[in-house]
Amino acid sequence: MLELFGSGLVSLWLDMAGVQIKPLDVLETLAWQSSPGLVIAPDPNPSGAMTVQQYLKGLLSSKLVTQNLIQQQGIWLQSGPMLIANHQGTTPLSAASLTKVATSLAAFKTWGPNHQFETLVGATGSVVNGVVHGDLVITGSGDPMFVGEEAIALGNTLNKMGIKQVKGNLVIAGSFAMNFQSQPQLAGQLLKQALNHKTWNRSVVYQHSIMPKGTLKPQVLINGTVKVADQAYSQQTLLIRHRSIPLKQIIKEMNVYSNNDIAEMLAQSVGGASVVQSTAARLARVPQSEIQLINGSGLGQENRISPRAVCAMFMALHQEALAHQLTLADLFPTSGFDRRGTLNSRNLPIATVMKTGTLNTVSALAGVVPTRDRGLVWFAIINRGNSVSAFRTQQDQLLQQLVEKLQISTSIPSTLTPHSPKNSLPVLGAANRNEILLVR
Repeated sequence: MLELFGSGLVSLWLDMAGVQIKPLDVLETLAWQSSPGLVIAPDPNPSGAMTVQQYLKGLLSSKLVTQNLIQQQGIWLQSGPMLIANHQGTTPLSAASLTKVATSLAAFKTWGPNHQFETLVGATGSVVNGVVHGDLVITGSGDPMFVGEEAIALGNTLNKMGIKQVKGNLVIAGSFAMNFQSQPQLAGQLLKQALNHKTWNRSVVYQHSIMPKGTLKPQVLINGTVKVADQAYSQQTLLIRHRSIPLKQIIKEMNVYSNNDIAEMLAQSVGGASVVQSTAARLARVPQSEIQLINGSGLGQENRISPRAVCAMFMALHQEALAHQLTLADLFPTSGFDRRGTLNSRNLPIATVMKTGTLNTVSALAGVVPTRDRGLVWFAIINRGNSVSAFRTQQDQLLQQLVEKLQISTSIPSTLTPHSPKNSLPVLGAANRNEILLVR
């Protein structure tokens, strides 16, 4: 904090809050340099706080919440070190899938954006005339995005090596999941099916249909059954090293669709919910008590996060992303750029980077929205009540009204612009991520 005072940022912020409005690029710089979770001064302009008060009154008047539930609604609005509005902002509340913000932060910090999970393919016997005389061994390392397209490409790589039959079993070792099925026996059955096009069901046929035109159909017949190994196989010849899509794309897909399976696999890979919790609190610089997790997905009312902590985690991720020449829009759905997943049917201001949360009686929305008068405004809205769909509508309206008060940004900030084209999807089943290790 002493460095912040010495840098002159505080006086700049207070000048901005009083009369003069700094250009958007200056506001972005200040927001980046301020510490996550740090609030130095309240916003002397009451428009933001008044908008929030009107929002809360509207929840009561529309009977979306009762008077005794109003204290279970949490809101935090912050621009850099300036607090715009606060209602129960430091109270840990059931946050549903806002938990995935913590998981994203912990995973990103642990591995970096370009990390790729490796899945090794080996054989316990010799390979003669296209036949593996032994078992085919799959050793996973926690890839949460190994799906049908990846399996098809893996089968084609085995065929490229001349391998078309396995005399023994398909052995699953390590942490291996397929199509978000992390139970190894079932994941192995899915892989065995995908490796041989003669056993495909409609699901695999569809996954092949969305791959590039001309993608071959693999034929790797496994004579045995699926076995699960208790420990790694040491006596095997490695055939292929498969690399996942980069972590930054995995995080983006997880957040676009709020995929619980991906979130839980990432959380387990970094050490579990307790590690996610402590890492996120440390990087966001908020008290440990404001982030209470039982898993990495948000399933369960016991996952509790304060609105302030959610904003602080977004700010921390913002800094981490910028340090890698990325933006939050590379990791979360962004209005005006993504039109899929949780952004469907939402009416948010342009360039809003966001994460939703829905669980039984919980509806939440958090992220960052660019404005002219306050630069990047970090927000977290956590609602509790019985009408989730109505809460979503009210959340969107609150952000629209806030942007109207603070004036819409004249241009989309570079720090909220994704590097990939609009509506782009990760390339699944890319052959160049399968490295052939056995040279014959």
